[in-house]
Amino acid sequence: MRNDPAFSRLSRRSFTTIALAASAAFALPLPGQALTVEQSRDLIDRAVADVNRIIGSGKSESAMFADFERVFVKYADVPVIARSALGPAARQASGGQLSAFTTAYQGYISRKYGRRFREFIGGRIEVVDARPIKSYFEVISVAHLQGEAPFDLRWHVSDKSGRSLFFNIIIEGVNMLASERTEIGALLDKNRGNIDALVAELKTL
Repeated sequence: MRNDPAFSRLSRRSFTTIALAASAAFALPLPGQALTVEQSRDLIDRAVADVNRIIGSGKSESAMFADFERVFVKYADVPVIARSALGPAARQASGGQLSAFTTAYQGYISRKYGRRFREFIGGRIEVVDARPIKSYFEVISVAHLQGEAPFDLRWHVSDKSGRSLFFNIIIEGVNMLASERTEIGALLDKNRGNIDALVAELKTL
């Protein structure tokens, strides 16, 4: 798992994805009102504030994992992200399998990126801009880490599920949805296409 090129490239920045990761007090559009740039930015402002609080909380690693998972579920469109990660296999999965995978996946993501949190205590994420792109909005932020040059972090936000949530993160041009689909696809192949076995393995990672 740690030999995955995408994970290796992003490991020093992985705390930011929990905010993928970080996953709802959602920013809800008013009835009949479309999602706006301001609502998208507000969503990510709140998600980032929660992540920054967790990083600076001084809690134990296991407690932080639980907090990161709650942030992921609160602000991200977890079903969409999980279905994307599962890829074509999601179309063959039963409702029960898809539900079990989604639950296992959100815990896996929280642990996967949360394990690096101690390296980033003292860091912060700052939202700097937001703009419409096609049918969704991109919220642009900058991550500041101690001893590191600031780097670009972009959040894709949509309300297609009925709530304004982020569904993807781009870190210095690296698409996390694509990276996760590659990794989950490799795990599924390892388990010979057995979704139940994949779910069981995710719970151990």
